[in-house]
Amino acid sequence: MKLYPEQLGQHLKGTLARAYVLSGDEPLQLMEAADAIRQAGKSHGYASRERFHVDTNFEWGTFRAASDSYSLFGEPRILDIHLPAKPDKPGAEALLHFAERPPEDAILLVNLPKLTAAEQKARWYQAMERLGIVIQVWPLSGEKLLRWLDGRLNARGLLADQSGLRLLAARVEGNLLAAGQEVEKLHIIYGTGQLTDDQILKSVADSARYDVFDLTEQVLRGQMNKAFRVLMGLRGEGIASAVVLWALARELRLINTIKSELKAGASAESLFGKYRLWDSRKAAMSQALQRLNQSTIHEAILLSGRADRIIKGMASGDEWDALLAICISLMKPQSPSNSTRH
Repeated sequence: MKLYPEQLGQHLKGTLARAYVLSGDEPLQLMEAADAIRQAGKSHGYASRERFHVDTNFEWGTFRAASDSYSLFGEPRILDIHLPAKPDKPGAEALLHFAERPPEDAILLVNLPKLTAAEQKARWYQAMERLGIVIQVWPLSGEKLLRWLDGRLNARGLLADQSGLRLLAARVEGNLLAAGQEVEKLHIIYGTGQLTDDQILKSVADSARYDVFDLTEQVLRGQMNKAFRVLMGLRGEGIASAVVLWALARELRLINTIKSELKAGASAESLFGKYRLWDSRKAAMSQALQRLNQSTIHEAILLSGRADRIIKGMASGDEWDALLAICISLMKPQSPSNSTRH
């Protein structure tokens, strides 16, 4: 059965399907749909999750073996597959095999890029549509984008007039990842309640010359001089310190997670795909992963906690000095033996 992304939430309140296929070229909708399915699965007792990141060296036999056998601990599980493109012949056969003989203790989640109309006629896809749910996501524009922004703001306890929504829409130009970040920033700055057009315009204008993501890019790359200039630029333009901390802490959590999963044996490329890192961020993240050790990352996380207390008035100190300390902690020279290779 086919569903639109906005219909998924209502569907997940009932009986779960045996399989879900998510495809499209809009990353935020794909990511959030997959997260919603995993969370629903967990609430229905599918506590175990087996992940398969398909690359040129992937052996589909490992997936077929997993789908044909019961969980090691007898727990219902989610078989979570990420494909970089349509499945090749062995992949199509493995997915068709699952659709024809779905295990009783598993839900299949397939995540892949946009499929053409011709590719959706493949036997494996048609079988999945008969067995479960398929969802195609599309970039949003016009009234659909305005409704999405309105819903996103409402979820954060914020309200905006149509003129304000159009200001936001013009800022993000259909990029839902950027839109989500703008909503988070508005929530951090203004809390909950009605937003005026002037507040939205000020938030949009604050991003015109310096952006918090420019800062995290330079920090990841270890460019202290450039990071310092961007940080001072953000301060000079009146960007809220809480917004800057949010961006830095977000990157720190991601680095820490990827570092841990690399140590557990995952490949960097599969993790970059899993966490939706686009090409420019892959390069910066690779540099950070090579340069930083776990001790340094944990130190920066502790400094982020201190900065948060200062910003909230719960500790003494200058908030911008605290933010600079986080940046500096991530730029300390480290010996090659202290960094983790991947």
